[in-house]
Amino acid sequence: MDTYRYRVRRQGGDIVSGELEGADREAVVEALRREGLLVIEVSREERGLRRFGLGGLRERVGREDLVVFTRQLATMTEAGVPLVRSLGLLAEGSESANLARVLHRLKRDIESGASFSGALLRQESVFGRLYVQMVRAGEHGGALDEVLLRVAAQLEREQELRRQVRSAMVYPTFVLAFALLATLLMFVFVVPVFAGMYDDLGGELPLPTRLAIGVSDLLSSPVGLGAALCVGLAVWLLVRRTRTENGRNLLGRISLALPLGLGRLAGKVALARVARTLGSLVSAGVPILEAVEITAAASGNPVVEAALLRAREEVGRGESVAAALSGEPVFPHLVVRMVAVGEETGNLDGTLAKVADFYEAEVENAVRSLTAAVEPALIVAVGAIVGTTIITMYLPMFRVFELL
Repeated sequence: MDTYRYRVRRQGGDIVSGELEGADREAVVEALRREGLLVIEVSREERGLRRFGLGGLRERVGREDLVVFTRQLATMTEAGVPLVRSLGLLAEGSESANLARVLHRLKRDIESGASFSGALLRQESVFGRLYVQMVRAGEHGGALDEVLLRVAAQLEREQELRRQVRSAMVYPTFVLAFALLATLLMFVFVVPVFAGMYDDLGGELPLPTRLAIGVSDLLSSPVGLGAALCVGLAVWLLVRRTRTENGRNLLGRISLALPLGLGRLAGKVALARVARTLGSLVSAGVPILEAVEITAAASGNPVVEAALLRAREEVGRGESVAAALSGEPVFPHLVVRMVAVGEETGNLDGTLAKVADFYEAEVENAVRSLTAAVEPALIVAVGAIVGTTIITMYLPMFRVFELL
């Protein structure tokens, strides 16, 4: 039996984590549900090198490879090619060795009697829960090829959303890192040269120059090294903290409250992901309670996740999805109203797709506006830091020129 790590919500609303042994993931989920717990996440605990993120590197499959595989499998399924043969052909033709190994395992499991969704469940770390549940719904509804196309489209949109967010963060991060590195190098290597020259000349230095030399001496001393190690340790502890339940919740609240439009951007990303994921699951025929639960885990923000899980409990008591969401401040009135219209017209999946389109466009516009505003501000800031440091070190020379 394997050990599985789980995150569940108690009836009182508290989210707790723990470990449980079971024959497979479904057995663990069923055991937790029998105890009256709302399952958020269950994953097998990795042992050996995998616990440190080393053993699993060889099994990582790129999202683009997954999209291509899914579209190819949908085409072959629609053409009537048997599933086992399709997996074998795609494994042989795959350019990704990792994906080929995964497909061979899927093929063996299906040949041993497992369903396609059951085989995918054993490779959930590669495909994700959303993928598995949509395929399961497609198997039950007899429309596996259509569901696979929806899964591929969902993966593509998710990839595009991530690309937009990364594009908004890469340039500012690079500029800030460059500014910090340039400033550090100046204080460690350039300022000491000026300090030695001024010591030879003698005389009293201006206050800004004395401060700059003091900072340089501190950074070059064992005290500075110790301070750097302390900062590194603090960052490491902070990262570790964000992996705990309380840390994740705190990070989620902070991300939604960031200034300069970053908080609004994080909120729009989460809403786009929620609308797209829930719409895809409903369209595939996944029951609404399970669809909301899966969407909560895929939202990417603990605050939104907790809100969706509370809404799921309300839906389980007989409330409509719109009524359940209306009690959560994280969901704007627009989202609630659109969901209500979708439920009234019987077209919830189509309405959610329109909501997702709207927020994905909002994310694209927000990224463009944020980048346009941040780039010149960062350039000015870097120039100010470097220029101030240089002027500070040349101040004594300016005074000498004045005396001459």
